[in-house]
Amino acid sequence: MAGTGRRRGLDSRGYIEREGALGRVPGVFRAVVAVARDRVLNVFGAGLHSAYLYGSIPRGTARPGRSDLDLLLALREEPTEADRAEARGLDEALDEEFPQIDGAGTLLVSRAQVLSEPERYDLGWFVACLCTPLLGEDLAEDLPRYRPDSLLARETNGDLALHLPRWRERIAGAVTDEARRSLVRGYSRRLVRTGFTLVMPRWNGWTSDLHEMAEVFGAYYPERAARMRAAAVAGYEPGAGAGGADAHDAVLRSYVDDLGPWLAEEYARVHGVKAPRPGDR
Repeated sequence: MAGTGRRRGLDSRGYIEREGALGRVPGVFRAVVAVARDRVLNVFGAGLHSAYLYGSIPRGTARPGRSDLDLLLALREEPTEADRAEARGLDEALDEEFPQIDGAGTLLVSRAQVLSEPERYDLGWFVACLCTPLLGEDLAEDLPRYRPDSLLARETNGDLALHLPRWRERIAGAVTDEARRSLVRGYSRRLVRTGFTLVMPRWNGWTSDLHEMAEVFGAYYPERAARMRAAAVAGYEPGAGAGGADAHDAVLRSYVDDLGPWLAEEYARVHGVKAPRPGDR
């Protein structure tokens, strides 16, 4: 597969286009977004610098009863434990009130963190390219334009090896099928996105669709294509083709014993290792 020419997700100059917009929010989710917007402002008030939507809802691909509401809030100061408690309360209330969403998740960051040099090609890129402005001044105005290059690949997903020991701990502690199902969904998504960004500079484009990500990856690593396609399916439907707890356990073990370590090693070989962040262990 050639890496030349204009690809999906890029503008005419080869920069990654912002993928979402409020105008793309499906009608069934508009009331959720409106209420979330008002409540975010009420809860965080003057401490809020800006708020953003991300994920399938602003991309226009959300499915009622299946998709979650994803929010990112940039605060003027570093988030406190009290702020995080407020965010959890907000998420729980929205999830309970609106059956069209399958959960809500609010990510809290600070304005300074988004604009910091270490986060310029990770959290900064995420805000500038994958987040849709909802409230306040858009931080993308203070960030660069981004190309699907090796620097972006390294700084977004070049830390998989660091996460694998934590994954093993969480898998060992997941005692219910619902907990394992949640881990299958989250880890599947992370592996597919990492596999895609591994080959992203060669493909020279951007997509957030897990199935397309897996297909792009498979064109460069055909021997791993079937495993990545299966992970894409599990990223959307963790129970698809599964037989309960034992099946989920088998998938998770394959992630931490095979696909994950291989992908981390290949990623480091091709793009190097992500620069360390404060708090990394």
